[in-house]
Amino acid sequence: MNFFERQAQARRASTRLVVLFALAVLGIVVAVDLVVLVTIGPRPGALVAATLGTIAVIGLGSLFRIASLGAGGDKVAQQLGGVPVPEDTTDPNLRRLRNVVEEMAIASGVPVPRVYVLEHENAINAFAAGYSPSDAVVAVTRGTLDRLNRDELQGVVAHEFSHILNGDMRLNIRLVGVLFGILMIGIIGRKILWHGRGTRSSGALAVFGLAMVAIVVGSLGVFFGRMIKAGVSRSREVLADASAVQFTRQTQGIAGALKKIGGLESGSRLAHREEAEEVAHMLFGDGIGLSGLFATHPPLLQRIQALEPGFKPEQLTQLQTRWLTTPPDGMQEDVALGLVPAGELPQAGAALALTPPMVAAQVARPHDDDYERAHTLVMSIGDALHDVATHRDAVMPLVLALLFDADAGVRAKQRTEIVGRMGAATATEAEHLRQTHLLDLHPMLRLPLASMAFPVLRRRPRPEIGAFLDSVHAMVHADDHVSLFEYCLGQLLDVQLREALDPARHARFGRRKPGNVKQEFATLLSVVAWAGNPGDRAAAQRAYLAGMQRVLPRDHVPYAPPTRGVLALDDVWEPLDALDPLAKQVLVEAITAAVSHDGQVSVAESELLRTICGVLHCPLPPTLEQLPRR
Repeated sequence: MNFFERQAQARRASTRLVVLFALAVLGIVVAVDLVVLVTIGPRPGALVAATLGTIAVIGLGSLFRIASLGAGGDKVAQQLGGVPVPEDTTDPNLRRLRNVVEEMAIASGVPVPRVYVLEHENAINAFAAGYSPSDAVVAVTRGTLDRLNRDELQGVVAHEFSHILNGDMRLNIRLVGVLFGILMIGIIGRKILWHGRGTRSSGALAVFGLAMVAIVVGSLGVFFGRMIKAGVSRSREVLADASAVQFTRQTQGIAGALKKIGGLESGSRLAHREEAEEVAHMLFGDGIGLSGLFATHPPLLQRIQALEPGFKPEQLTQLQTRWLTTPPDGMQEDVALGLVPAGELPQAGAALALTPPMVAAQVARPHDDDYERAHTLVMSIGDALHDVATHRDAVMPLVLALLFDADAGVRAKQRTEIVGRMGAATATEAEHLRQTHLLDLHPMLRLPLASMAFPVLRRRPRPEIGAFLDSVHAMVHADDHVSLFEYCLGQLLDVQLREALDPARHARFGRRKPGNVKQEFATLLSVVAWAGNPGDRAAAQRAYLAGMQRVLPRDHVPYAPPTRGVLALDDVWEPLDALDPLAKQVLVEAITAAVSHDGQVSVAESELLRTICGVLHCPLPPTLEQLPRR
C-alpha cells in the first residue's frame, strides 16, 4: 500500500468515524429517552425535549473541543504537559532527539516539526499531533529519551512520522474532538455531583439523582468512545510499525523500543491517566492499560513478533529480570553502537535518473538509503550553519539571504525591499550571512536548510511572519524574473507558514477527479516542461506529452508555453490539491514523466518536483540526492 492508497484509506476511516459517532449518539439518545420513560412516563413533549437536549449537548461539546484544538499539535502537547525542545539546546539527550527528528523530516520531505518532551513521564511513549505536516509536533516522554539508544529512538520517531505522512494525525485530532461530545453527559453529571456535595436542601436528592443518571448514561458514552478509538487506531498502529521498519531499513530499532516497554516496570503507561485517556489512540504504546475490545494498540508481544517472528515470550521475561536491577541507559548504549558515517553529496551540476513509478512509490514512503541521505544532508550543513538556522533572531535573515541574487544591482533592489518591510538591521544581517555562510553552499542543501529553519520561523509573531512573507515575495520579484529556486522556496514558505498559522482551516481530504481539472493539469505540465527545456520548444512539447499520456491519455490538450513562466502555477494549486488521493498519485507520475522524459533530472528540476509534491501535500523524500554507492 502506497501513500496515495493510505490517504484514501484515511479518508474512508474518517467517513467510518462519522458513522460510528452517529451510532453512538443514537445509543445515548435511546438511553436518555428510556430514563425519561421510566421516570415520568410516555410524554411526547418530554421525550422530544430530552432527545433534542441530548443531541445539543453532544454536538456543542464536540464543536467546543474541536475549536479548542484549532491551534493544532502544539495544543495537544501542551495539554499533556509537554515542554518544547529549544532548537539550540546543548543537552546531549535533547540534541540527539532533535537531530533524529530533523533527519527524519528531511528524509521524508516534510517541514521539521516542533519537538516536545513530557518531562514528568518516565514511561516509554511518544505521539505525533496536528492537522497537517506544517503544523505537526512530535512529543516523547522523558523515559523515551533516557532508556532508548539512537537506533530505538529512530524507530519510535519513524513510527510517529508514519502517522504524519499517512493522514493519521488529522484523523486522530478530529477523533479527540468528536469523542469529547459523547463524553459530555458524563462530565456534566460529575460536575453536578461535585458542586452539589454537602447540599442539604429539599432539592438535593433530585440533584443527586440527576447527577447519577448523567454519570450512568455518560458511562455508555465512555464505552462507545473507547470502542471507536480502538476500532479506528489498531490497524493504523500496525501500519505505522511496518512503515517505521521501511523508513529505518532495520527492525532492531523499533523492536528494541517495544522490548524495553515490555521489559521495564514503567512500560508505556503514562502517570497522568486522565489526560492520557483522551489521546490514548495517538500514543506509540498503550498509555492507559486497556485491553481486549478497548485496546487501542495490538498486544505488545504480537507487535514484537511481527518484527521478529522468532521472539519468544520467555525472552521478554529474561529482559524483565535483567533490567529490574540495572535499567538500560540509552546514551551509554550509543557509545557502544558508534556514530553513523556521513556520505558525500553529488556534484552540483549532476543530472540524475529516475522513473515515474519510482517517485510515486516513494512519496511519503522513504526507504533504502533515504535516511542516510538525510543524515548526510544534515551533516553537510554543519554545526555553525545549523546554529544560525535554529537561532530566533537569525532565522529570518538567513532564509532571506538564500534569495539574494548573484547580480549586485538586483541585490541592491532586494536589500531595499527588506529595509522597507523589516528594517535595515535585518537587511544587513542577511547580507552578512550570505557572505559568511551561503556563497559556497551546495545547491542541494538550500531547501533542507530552510526546512530546518521552519520550526523557529513558525513561532514568530503573526505580524512578523506577514512582513517576512511579504519580503520573500518582494525579493523573488525584484528583477521581474522568477527563477525555479526562488519560486520553490517562496511557495513552500508561503504554504507551510500559512498552514501552521491556521492549521484547522487547511486540513481536508480531497475528492476531485482528474476530469474536472484538465486545464490545471495542462498548465502544471506545461510549466514543468518549459522549466526543464528552456528555449527548446520541441523538447518541451515532448516532455509535456509524456506527462499528459500519464494523466489524461484520452484527452487532447495541446501544449502552450506558459506566458507567465513558473508564476502560472499560482492558479493551479487549490484545485489540484483538492484531488482524490489516488488521482494525486497519477499526477505525481505525470509530473515525473515530464521532468524525466530525457532520462535525467537536474538539481533545479528536482527542487521543482519536490516543491510541487510538497504544496500538494504529497511529501517527497530526497530521492534525487543520490549518494555514491559504497
